Amino acid sequence: MTHWTGTLDAFHDAARWFAVTVADLDTGRPDDWHRPALGAWTRSDLVGHTVRALLTVEQYLAGGTTTSRAGTIDYYRAVRSSLADASAVAERGREAGRDLGTDRRGAVDAIVGRVVRRLGGGAPDARVVTPVGEWPLDAYLPTRVFELTVHTIDLRTAAGLAVEPPVAAAREALRVLGLLVADAGPEDAPALLRALTGRGPLPSGWSAL
Repeated sequence: MTHWTGTLDAFHDAARWFAVTVADLDTGRPDDWHRPALGAWTRSDLVGHTVRALLTVEQYLAGGTTTSRAGTIDYYRAVRSSLADASAVAERGREAGRDLGTDRRGAVDAIVGRVVRRLGGGAPDARVVTPVGEWPLDAYLPTRVFELTVHTIDLRTAAGLAVEPPVAAAREALRVLGLLVADAGPEDAPALLRALTGRGPLPSGWSAL
């Protein structure tokens, strides 16, 4: 198996696990969707934010191939430097949650099926045109696996469900996390080296994102 095939498999697995989780959250009690999930987000809001990891693939995947050599970590650097408004990100999640309507399970199933078909076999050098630049698909798609996997964990944790992500998705998400950790500022390196080798705690409030 090539690394690119592994990334595609990880994306498919993460997308399907997200769909299964939305089905698990669909208790038939509408008020459950308004329970807290992550920060100020409700379960509905977080489902909306997470589904954007699928919708952006569909929206940004352009025709043809790219000559861009940018990598996954370059995408995160570009996002950081774009000064994204956290309140705008939060509102987009709420809006995406509302756009799913009352049949969130059916809407998410349809989106997952549509995006998986859109990717097909997927060429690693397919053009992805985002608000922060152009990327090859094999650089962009791992960021979507990371979003899907981490936020599906958040949803299942908030609902008290068992957290057992698909192995391929978890490994790809960890690979992205490793890139983010390695890209941390040099001032964080001593504490991170101690924490990640079991020699001390992570700095309070530190996040790879």
